[in-house]
Amino acid sequence: MTNINTGRRSMKRTLTVAAALLMLAASVPVLAQERIGVVNLREAVFSSNAGAEFGDVIQGQLKEEQQAISQLESEAMEMQERLESDGAMMNESEREDLQSRFEKKVQEYQQRRARFQQAVNQRQQQFLQQSRPAVDAAMETLLEEHDLDIVIPAEAVIYAKPDMDLTDKMIELLNEQAGDGDTNNN
Repeated sequence: MTNINTGRRSMKRTLTVAAALLMLAASVPVLAQERIGVVNLREAVFSSNAGAEFGDVIQGQLKEEQQAISQLESEAMEMQERLESDGAMMNESEREDLQSRFEKKVQEYQQRRARFQQAVNQRQQQFLQQSRPAVDAAMETLLEEHDLDIVIPAEAVIYAKPDMDLTDKMIELLNEQAGDGDTNNN
């Protein structure tokens, strides 16, 4: 009797494994039929005509601060060069004074640069949020035109065939939605 039960269990296990393999094999063609696209949304938004215009505006608004930061960097580098070239010939108090001024200049440079970068990031984030309705509409059009099932952000993709990258098409759609008519990126 135990041989019969063992045989039945073995047969049942074999049938279960066969059914699982059959279901797995049946699902593979379904996966192969899915249409996938890849889009670098950040690149698309900032490369669109509206994004290029935003870049020009923000660059103009922050130009003076960028110049001030560059000036601080230049002054700090001059102090460092002077410390390296003339430090050995300076008396101790001169060297300490220059070292102290250099450290303060570097600290001021780092703080202003960090605030500047934070301001740029904040404005870019605001622009991305403002662009969201246009991006959503362009994405909807992209999905329909290319009969896509899924669009994956380029940042999440290790490798994709070049024809799967639809970033340029997304830029065109964003430009069309803005009513520019000109689909060339800058």
